Amino acid sequence: MPGIWSQQIRGVFLFFDEPGADSMTQGREISYSGYLQLDRILQAQQPLSAAHDEMLFIIQHQTSELWMKLAIHELSATCRLIAADDLQPAFKTLSRVSRILEQLNSAWDVLRTMTPSEYTEFRGSLGQSSGLQSWQYRMIEFLVGNKNAAMISFHRNDKVVVERLEAARCAPSIYDHTIQLLHRRGFAIDKALVDRDVSVSHVHSESVLSAWLAVYRDPARFWELYELAEKLVDFEDYFRRWRFNHVTTVERVIGFKRGTGGTSGVSYLRKMLDVVLFPELWQARTQL
Repeated sequence: MPGIWSQQIRGVFLFFDEPGADSMTQGREISYSGYLQLDRILQAQQPLSAAHDEMLFIIQHQTSELWMKLAIHELSATCRLIAADDLQPAFKTLSRVSRILEQLNSAWDVLRTMTPSEYTEFRGSLGQSSGLQSWQYRMIEFLVGNKNAAMISFHRNDKVVVERLEAARCAPSIYDHTIQLLHRRGFAIDKALVDRDVSVSHVHSESVLSAWLAVYRDPARFWELYELAEKLVDFEDYFRRWRFNHVTTVERVIGFKRGTGGTSGVSYLRKMLDVVLFPELWQARTQL
């Protein structure tokens, strides 16, 4: 099927079918603003107070949600690629997600320029809204293996979102796919683990640890698996930094007050720092 290519001329994008297509001369013009739907995006910031810093708060969270949408897109592709034993493009998508997390980490740096007194000026306008209500963040957690079913309750009033999250929770995570890959590559993974209920979080397995130790002790023999392991570690490293920066930003702005959604605030976020997604990959480092 013919593809689509584009050329930008004086700020106007011209979209064409590939050379050879009958409609080659029937290009259609679309502006930069129209292609990106900038009118909709730039009108989506509607502060509820007169506080100057509320615009910063809105844009930081909106852009973070956009980056999370791309992360979900890339992580979903990574799961499909690993399941298909197509690891080379999976390395690319995993690397891209790590760079996305780098952007998300930088966003906290911008938000930290807001002082506690500046946040107080509009905090009351937020009502019961909370970052815990971000279904995209929950989707990322499920895709990478933190399957806490109780967290779906934050979205109970949105049937479509609940269905999406339940589907992700009940599907193999990126690490489940990786463990299945180790099994297919001939490593002695416990049968109970291969056949386990993937709707709950993975817990440490000696058979998986033994497989990763074999990979790390002979990387030349298991180069693809060795590279996959490092991409996963790189991802979790950035993910941990994102969580940590979230904690320190909240602590800097609101201290130990309760969160707007009724959560315990910083104390809840600190518990998330103890979550380990790929435990055997980290433990393997202590045994090499």
